[in-house]
Amino acid sequence: MSSLIRRLLLAVPVVVLIGGGVWWATRPEPVAVVFREIERGLVESTIANTRAGTIEACQRTKLSTITGGRIEVLAVREGDRVEKGQLLMKLWNDDQQAQRAWYATQVATARQRVNEACTVAANAEREAERQASLRAKGFVSPAKEDSARSEAQARSAGCAAARADVVQAEARVRLTRVEEARTVLYAPFAGTVAKIVGEVGEYSTPSPPGVPTPPAIDLIDDSCLYVKAPMDEVDAPRIAAGQPVRISLDALPRQSFPGKVKRVAPYVSALEKQARTVDIEATFDDPTAPGKLLVGYSADIEVILDVRENVVRVPTSALLEGGRVLVAGAEGRLEERKVKTGLANWEFAEVLDGLAPGDRVVTSLERAGVKAGAPYSVDGQAAAGR
Repeated sequence: MSSLIRRLLLAVPVVVLIGGGVWWATRPEPVAVVFREIERGLVESTIANTRAGTIEACQRTKLSTITGGRIEVLAVREGDRVEKGQLLMKLWNDDQQAQRAWYATQVATARQRVNEACTVAANAEREAERQASLRAKGFVSPAKEDSARSEAQARSAGCAAARADVVQAEARVRLTRVEEARTVLYAPFAGTVAKIVGEVGEYSTPSPPGVPTPPAIDLIDDSCLYVKAPMDEVDAPRIAAGQPVRISLDALPRQSFPGKVKRVAPYVSALEKQARTVDIEATFDDPTAPGKLLVGYSADIEVILDVRENVVRVPTSALLEGGRVLVAGAEGRLEERKVKTGLANWEFAEVLDGLAPGDRVVTSLERAGVKAGAPYSVDGQAAAGR
């Protein structure tokens, strides 16, 4: 009996060791996960443009002469700053200038005829009055008085006709000036010459209706700039003028600038093979903050719809379907917890219930084996990289 007991006492440690070895060999490996500690902070609800926006100028015009002709004068170069009313380009118009000079001489001649005709009319009027006085005294016949009165009226009509000729000649001069204006371009506002199509001696052709001919001069007022960007049509009802925005530029990475919604387009754009969008315009709160901007820069607009400050927040990347998260639980295992969220965006979600500051949630949900109950180890390299 004592021999059997001794054998059992020797066998028990062996069984325990074997069982321990089997458990150790078959135990699940801890999953390396990345944790993020819950904290308080800012949460915003925002919407952004669907395609890249563009920096636009408040004033931009593409100028062409009304009539075609050979370029005689190019008074500016690309990149020049110009003032309002400054000459930009002039076509050859010597024939129109000669015609205007000829009409100007006709004006001078017509004015001389006015002097002559009106002087004769004044003399005829005085003669008619003299004949009327003599007729009253019986010195001349009524026929003589009537003849003098008729002559005065005829001379007066001749004076009026001469004045009308002056008006007509002056109208011809104004007409030639209008024709000359068809061959000249002046700056309608102060700005920068962006592009010139054509050189001195080349023929400049205006754009006929429906034919997209390049303009002769592209003039930009870059003293006033704004951002134009397309937003998805489903977001349009939530956007209104005056809402705060953040503007980011590809040319200035890792920077953003505050601004305001200036305008929301009153119609939906439907481009072929693309989603329907609504264009919005936004301005910078401080136009000098981005520095020197070029018209045509790519830009993005993020419209801020609502803001929650100093609230408990959870990274959006830690949320599972159904408002669940995985947290660091007891005994080195992951635990599932139900949370109630409020305002959210692509980065953070407001926590209304279920988490508190200091809790640690898993953000590496895409890794294999990450689930409730799984043993875990902290991914030190990933954690250090945060």
